[in-house]
Amino acid sequence: MRDLNKLILLLFVLAFFSCKKDRNEIKDDSEIRDRYFNLEKIGWKSRQYIQKVDDIGFVATEVPIQYYLLKDKGKENLLVVDSLYEQNKRERIIEFTFQQDEEKDLLTKDFTGMDYTSAVKYMSFGLDRDFYVVTSKKDTISCSGVTFERSYKIAPYQKVLLFFSGIDPNDRIQLVYNDYLFRKGTLKFKFKDTYTKIAL
Repeated sequence: MRDLNKLILLLFVLAFFSCKKDRNEIKDDSEIRDRYFNLEKIGWKSRQYIQKVDDIGFVATEVPIQYYLLKDKGKENLLVVDSLYEQNKRERIIEFTFQQDEEKDLLTKDFTGMDYTSAVKYMSFGLDRDFYVVTSKKDTISCSGVTFERSYKIAPYQKVLLFFSGIDPNDRIQLVYNDYLFRKGTLKFKFKDTYTKIAL
């Protein structure tokens, strides 16, 4: 009987400490929610840089990686999103949009000098070679990938997502685009602000 009482007491003590440990592990995500609220309030995509050459507008927009993490994971568990951000905070994503003044399809032969299928292939598989980033520390980072968002002639623009890796989240960057597709020369987009003041 005495051994049974000791066993029950031991189980009770273990259960008490394990519950206490679980309570300590649950973190308050209110600070994270505030940061996301502030980031959303100023506009996820508010830092756009536009250059116009002839009748084509080129728009570069740096989008915080948290935007895509929230789109994928949702807002229910911000601690998971925060953890993913910490693992990927050296990544940069830039939305790059091409648009003709009269909203004509830019992938036609009139603009690219190649047939439509070849232009689509170039946007999908060759465009990454045309972009690189120069950091405030004068490092040159090649584009690590491009995702071409096909609009199938519904939207009046062409949009790609550009991916860059290994960039300090505190670094300011300049995007350089050597335009071989439309033959408009070299365009530079200097991003003046970083998101570190309000990012996770």
